[in-house]
Amino acid sequence: MPDSSIVQSNGVDLVAADMTEVDRVIRQRLSSDVTLIDQIGSYIVGAGGKRIRPRLVLLFARALGHEGSARFELAAIVEFIHTATLLHDDVVDESSMRRGRPTANALFGNAASVLVGDFLYSRAFQMMVSIGSMRVLEVLANATNVIAEGEVLQLINMHDPDTSVDDYLRVIRYKTAKLFEASAQLGAVIAKAPADLEDACADFGRSLGTAFQLVDDLLDYEGDPSQLGKNVGDDLREGKPTLPLLMAMARGTPEERALLRRAIVNGEIERLRDIASIVRRTGALDATRDAARAEARKAQACLSKLPSGPAKDALLELCVRSVDRSS
Repeated sequence: MPDSSIVQSNGVDLVAADMTEVDRVIRQRLSSDVTLIDQIGSYIVGAGGKRIRPRLVLLFARALGHEGSARFELAAIVEFIHTATLLHDDVVDESSMRRGRPTANALFGNAASVLVGDFLYSRAFQMMVSIGSMRVLEVLANATNVIAEGEVLQLINMHDPDTSVDDYLRVIRYKTAKLFEASAQLGAVIAKAPADLEDACADFGRSLGTAFQLVDDLLDYEGDPSQLGKNVGDDLREGKPTLPLLMAMARGTPEERALLRRAIVNGEIERLRDIASIVRRTGALDATRDAARAEARKAQACLSKLPSGPAKDALLELCVRSVDRSS
């Protein structure tokens, strides 16, 4: 089941009933005569997660007064696209655990995971067509293409300790924030909001997605695996030069910088405890969370044009919960 604790207003999940309908659409659209597709699709979608992206579709649609059934289909579409990226990511990253369970590639193999990810992408595009909106198609086709570019950019940066902060942030904005952006924007699109309001919704999603990924990256060095649902140190093992490492290298001693550079180049986790200590000592974790809070404040400012009400309150609270979390 999805974890709704991060998307609430005054302790209430405003879209709980809507998410039940989204889950019904997901199960229906996952159906395939090919048994392996059913098995893998159901396995990864059934693992739950925060489901923030579909909830953004629902919250923005509600905030802007749209109550049509298209919102359920769009929420399911963005979850399918996200799920497809997870299947492909886990193969590329050679990950073994996600959301507290073995990854699909660990259970079913890399080939099956990649191909089922392709199925989810293509099913998502079938669902887009059913909406009957060229604007919806434009937003989601653009987002899917940018996400793919982000995946390649991240691959280029892997094991490169000379990656700049700007290059790192570009990967985040392409790979993670773009689908947050599209999800928020889609709520405005189906509500037929004016262009300036649609842009503000998109800006919100982009900033929130950036903040969310920054926190994910710092949790790789201070998180609890039982809460994170993945192995601490995975980013380091994969040679990802994330902001905590880049800031620690900029602030550390020559010896510490040399250790961090070797760790990125070689994907070393044998000295994870020492590396985590350096990242904490240099203040890189605090600086990363401060950067996430700055993005969250930018997201909150984007909501100024949104009508007041419980949905807006939930979105404002989401900005805070996304940053001040431990999983």
